[in-house]
Amino acid sequence: MRLRQNSPAGWTGVLRALSRLRADTGGSLLPMIALGMMMLSGMAGLAVDGVRIFYVKDVLQKSLDAAGLAAGRSFSPNAMRQNAETIFHANFNSSGRIARIGRVNVRFSPGNRNIEVSADATVATTFMALFGVDEVTFSASTEIFRSTRGIELVLVMDNTGSMRAGGRMDAMKQAARDLVNIVYDNEDYQDNLWVGVVPYTATVNIGNGTPRRQWLVQPGDGDDIVRLLALDGTYAPTIWKGCVLAREDGEDETDTPPAEAAFDPFLYEDADDNNWIRGSDGASIYDLDERNEAQNDGRGPNLGCGPAITPLNASRQRILSAIDEMLPWHRGGTTSNLGLAWGWRVISPRWRGLWGSGTPSNLPLAYDTAFMEKVVVILTDGQNQFFDWRGHDENGGVGPGGSDYTAYGRLETFGFSNRNAARAEIDRRFARICTAMKRQDITVFTITFGASTDSETRRLYEDCASDPGFYFDAPSTETLQDSFIRIGEELAELRVSR
Repeated sequence: MRLRQNSPAGWTGVLRALSRLRADTGGSLLPMIALGMMMLSGMAGLAVDGVRIFYVKDVLQKSLDAAGLAAGRSFSPNAMRQNAETIFHANFNSSGRIARIGRVNVRFSPGNRNIEVSADATVATTFMALFGVDEVTFSASTEIFRSTRGIELVLVMDNTGSMRAGGRMDAMKQAARDLVNIVYDNEDYQDNLWVGVVPYTATVNIGNGTPRRQWLVQPGDGDDIVRLLALDGTYAPTIWKGCVLAREDGEDETDTPPAEAAFDPFLYEDADDNNWIRGSDGASIYDLDERNEAQNDGRGPNLGCGPAITPLNASRQRILSAIDEMLPWHRGGTTSNLGLAWGWRVISPRWRGLWGSGTPSNLPLAYDTAFMEKVVVILTDGQNQFFDWRGHDENGGVGPGGSDYTAYGRLETFGFSNRNAARAEIDRRFARICTAMKRQDITVFTITFGASTDSETRRLYEDCASDPGFYFDAPSTETLQDSFIRIGEELAELRVSR
């Protein structure tokens, strides 16, 4: 603490007055009383200045502590410095103009593991000025010791046809970009940060590369899917895109690896509502149209199949590219339970070394790995359902088997004749997957998007979230963007132990 003295005139005057009182021996008590009052007044004045000084020191320290925490939630030095200064001044200035502040200093250790924030404050005195001290300057500092936690994060995003309405797909993609930019702090890489993307429709696309085909049940030689998988040009210009059917016997709800429970390829069958094969031997294509722009009028074996999963990747640009590739794919319906299950598999250690595509062979890590978090963010814009497109059927407004084709086949092959009952079963499976994931300490954030989302879906997603504060209902584009930003900030804070 530094004291700045003014000219000695004030102090000299006080001493002269005290000398005169001491020399006065006129037999009166008044000089002694006056002397005592002057001493008491001085002590009271010093107490007032002291209280102000201690108050400023307390506000300064608390403001620096808040600034240090703000810096600790950032990753780049520039962001640390900017956030520290902004939060410091916001906190200190809220207490009024009680002192003059010097520069806020932010210092970093190598690797930015330790952050020190310091500042000076100068308080003008009132009564102490009578004794030659007209201001007091003191310093304070705070130090943050950071241990950066790693995250395996998966974004499970609705790519169904309803996302085309009202610009929902574009809004979701922009909001997802915002989240990614926050957790990466606008850098292309961060230590121990891995992100994946799982688009879902009424099925999920695992990718059609050679490693993925090893996850499949091998079909018979005469099956159409053999020609699609063989890439021999029989069905040119189309091939199997990569979507799969849901596994049976409860395995659609598990993270069991494919070596123990393989997958059947998704092939939207040739039927009245998707007439794409000419001839009995499946040797040629009839009116194939698998363009996204075809929407409900598309035809082909990959009808309703969205973009492929992007497994855990360290590159922000790769994840942003995966987000850009998302489009609304029509037909089939919505099975968010399968999207959630594949989100789980992307970060399940039971799938370690299986993904390839830029994912290191030691990922996903074990559930109990120190200083690592596993997080899934899932979004939907509507209820789970078996959709029934009425544009191609010739059966009085009901498609073959009661619905479009999905990863579970059609409504009747799923075991139901009523779509509401089928929805309730899909919802139950979704809830059981949520519970199983949370038992593994996977943090789940959930988002319902759009004003038309019904109360049952909102309740389903709210119950799925790991914490009540991790569920977000976003009826509009603006609230969706805010929801993703809040999740990004939560994840950025989760990354730092202080």
